[in-house]
Amino acid sequence: MRESKPLLENAECKSREGGIPVSDEQRAIQSGALQVAVTAFVILFCIVGLALWGLPFYYDFMVQQFGWTRAQVTSGNALSKLVVGPVFGFIAGWFIDRFGPRRVMMAGILMAGGALVGLGWVSTLGMFYLFYSFNALGYVCGGPLPNQVLLSRWFDKSRGKAMGFAYLGIGIGGATVPWISHALVQQFGWQAALRWLGLLIIAVSLPLAFFVKEGPTRSGLDRNLPGTGAVMGAFKTLSFYLLTFGSMCSIAAVSGTQQNLKLFLSLDRHFTQSDAARVLSLVLSFSIVGRLLMGWLADRFSKKYVMLLTYLLVAAGIPLLFLGHTKGSLYASAAVFGVGLGGDYMIIPLMTAEIFGMQILGRLLGVILTAGGIAEAVSPWLTGRLRDATGSYSESCFVLVGIALLGAAAVLGLPGQRKIQQQTSV
Repeated sequence: MRESKPLLENAECKSREGGIPVSDEQRAIQSGALQVAVTAFVILFCIVGLALWGLPFYYDFMVQQFGWTRAQVTSGNALSKLVVGPVFGFIAGWFIDRFGPRRVMMAGILMAGGALVGLGWVSTLGMFYLFYSFNALGYVCGGPLPNQVLLSRWFDKSRGKAMGFAYLGIGIGGATVPWISHALVQQFGWQAALRWLGLLIIAVSLPLAFFVKEGPTRSGLDRNLPGTGAVMGAFKTLSFYLLTFGSMCSIAAVSGTQQNLKLFLSLDRHFTQSDAARVLSLVLSFSIVGRLLMGWLADRFSKKYVMLLTYLLVAAGIPLLFLGHTKGSLYASAAVFGVGLGGDYMIIPLMTAEIFGMQILGRLLGVILTAGGIAEAVSPWLTGRLRDATGSYSESCFVLVGIALLGAAAVLGLPGQRKIQQQTSV
């Protein structure tokens, strides 16, 4: 890969030739890159940290108030992503490649925030599934996909660090949302707490998305946008399917664990709400460490082996979360699992760009993240259903570990360096 700072080569060359220490162009690019990184941080904080990771905090309230089963409250995530992901994932990727991520991102923010407001009013499963579908659509349009493409357009050599910083938003959002939700529930009740959370997402993230810049190479990318032949060529490679399958497995292990953890702690282990919030916060606090660590490693070592390490940490962290009998073992496994969770989603776009380059990144991530969304949807539902059938999470635990190890095995077949030369100026 060509070594460079984020999109600064041309500006630096011009400043050297003219004897100017820092050109206006260079300052503009630096300012734009900083704006993009901060915007991605805040939007991922809201769309993933608050909306996605925050919703499982409310599942036990729904079980207790409406009499729904564990399988039913986790099936909202499953049904919505099984419908929304396959239909809109590739379309969103195409729109992002063609028109840029900003417009798609703004639509996603409105849908994700509006979905939480709607979920705060529901009392029937039908309405629950409807608003969960909007939440899934908001995630597709406003979450990792557009932010990954936006960051990849602005950063090259330091892409891993930039992605790691932006993904801190997920970790910080996920670590704080149990406490935010707990405080809101204590003050207003759980349904009003959901509505306030949705309004907060829109108020904080929409203005930033409105003013973000698409990227200094956007016009060049639009003029030279590859046709379907380039995408179909990627679809014919073994690397694409190994990457997709491995990502699906690890995401399934992460989501199956994360979406059921509050149910397990609250209803099976009889933790208080504050104790359960502490464990969930610990997982997502250590995910911050994972994002920083994996981003740093990805800029220095083969991304293949960074991905392998991430997936193995996910597998190692699951058992004691469900099988440990002491708080010490629970906290230790929460830390290990959190580090793996932190690097999981972040390493996927880095590895995709490493193998296939930038110009078809949006469309490839549209497919890969759609497949991951299906895994993310089905796994929590199957985990909850297996718990309802057996009366214990023990069997689910071993299944989730096996799935995570399958993902690690798929990573071993990936190439260790880029095969398709990057063609943009990023």
